Amino acid sequence: MLSKVLSSATHGVDAYKVEVEADIQQQLPAFVTVGLPEGAVKESKERVTSAIKNSDFVFPSKRVTINLAPADRRKEGSAFDLPMAVGILAATGQVMRDRFDEFVILGEMSLDGALRPVPGILPMTMSFNNVNGIKGIIVPFDNAREAAIAQTLPVYPVKSLQETIHFLEDEKSIAPFTIDISAVFNDARQYNTDFADVKGQESAKRALEVAAAGGHNIIMIGPPGSGKTMLARRMPSVLPDLSLEEALETTKIHSVACLLAANQALIATRPFRSPHHSISSAGLIGGGSVPKPGEVSLAHHGVLFLDELPEFRKDILEMLRQPMEDNMVTISRATTSLTYPAGFMLVAAMNPCPCGYYGDQTHECTCSSGEIQRYMSKISGPLMDRIDIHINVPAVKFKELSSETRGEKSEAIRDRVNRARKRQMLRFSAEKKIFCNAHMESRDIRKYCQIDEKSQSLLSMAITRQGLSARAYDRILKVARTIADLAASNDIEMTHIAEAVHYRSLDRKLWL
Repeated sequence: MLSKVLSSATHGVDAYKVEVEADIQQQLPAFVTVGLPEGAVKESKERVTSAIKNSDFVFPSKRVTINLAPADRRKEGSAFDLPMAVGILAATGQVMRDRFDEFVILGEMSLDGALRPVPGILPMTMSFNNVNGIKGIIVPFDNAREAAIAQTLPVYPVKSLQETIHFLEDEKSIAPFTIDISAVFNDARQYNTDFADVKGQESAKRALEVAAAGGHNIIMIGPPGSGKTMLARRMPSVLPDLSLEEALETTKIHSVACLLAANQALIATRPFRSPHHSISSAGLIGGGSVPKPGEVSLAHHGVLFLDELPEFRKDILEMLRQPMEDNMVTISRATTSLTYPAGFMLVAAMNPCPCGYYGDQTHECTCSSGEIQRYMSKISGPLMDRIDIHINVPAVKFKELSSETRGEKSEAIRDRVNRARKRQMLRFSAEKKIFCNAHMESRDIRKYCQIDEKSQSLLSMAITRQGLSARAYDRILKVARTIADLAASNDIEMTHIAEAVHYRSLDRKLWL
């Protein structure tokens, strides 16, 4: 006999429909899975066989063939365990149901038939939006909150194979799982860090506010202990509020990567990813034998923080150039090609020299000029050109450290950032791919960043003296546009240009 059960699989951060076909033939006992199954799918036969027997059902002593259609796309993961078992029981007449295409069935089974959660439930549920004839989706109990966030299909949580069969024969036995997505979204929008905890560093805080307001990449250069990491970790708390659409897209990526915490239904805060400098290219950009999203994608809609930037391998840093420009990364393999979103904000930190105290007034630098030059040369000019804001973060003075005065709260800074972003959204409402000033290209800069003669003269002098590139010229204008937005100014004034030039003044002074 033949049966068909509807399921789903992920491809990148999206999902597609999979039909699990089970065929039972009067031949020597065997269990064959076809349809380009990967390792975990091939191993399903052992879990399915034991789960059926231990759930008081009969596993047929015949030839069992499982086909995963479409057969030309590779299938991975353990989410096909439950639909395989249901298909086998249906093909042997142990399930009294005529139609299985009314429910999407997903779940990994243990040997006793209990269900375990699987990654990628959110994109799988979202992929069945506006699909006619689907009554709901059957998922493991621990995946119910995540699946319900999609708000596309009624979600039916089950704990075991027996409970699944009972529900398929009597749909009233389990009520759909419901969740208040607005309440979950609002409750999860709290940050554990605040800029009020940072002592001093007012100029650095101002630069980070400008970076947040325009979505600009930023690098902080300073001696050890100056607070670079502390500042970076608080960066997400001043970024614009995450919209529900952005939260769903971020959650999809983390769901596919199997990084959602237990019972976590939605990521409602800006991600902050801080990989170690020993990370591999696959870990940073994404990849592997079965491609998975890397740190650049996990930081989508958030912050990618690279501490001790020169300690990263140079070839890995150069890989950042393409996703920084395109806001996406494409991973190509012999069998497949995947595109992951990578719209992150880069925040980097580094010491000015190997010992860390070059230019510091309280410590003597022990590095030679050659050592400093080799240290700085680990970061290429093209990569530095793609970082809009370069700032110096000096050591904090004792008077500031001992002060009882708390700094400005992140909430107040975020309010100004939100107002500046609203001005940008209004300005770029007619543009399709521009959402903030950092996304502007050369033709957009000529249109939206016009300056008067005095500002042009100041900018020309700065470009000539510092020997900045054409890309740096565009970056200065974009940052100046953001500074004007923070000041609620329609025009870019000379003071805005001067501040933007200041954020590029480290280009040549430290790279001599």
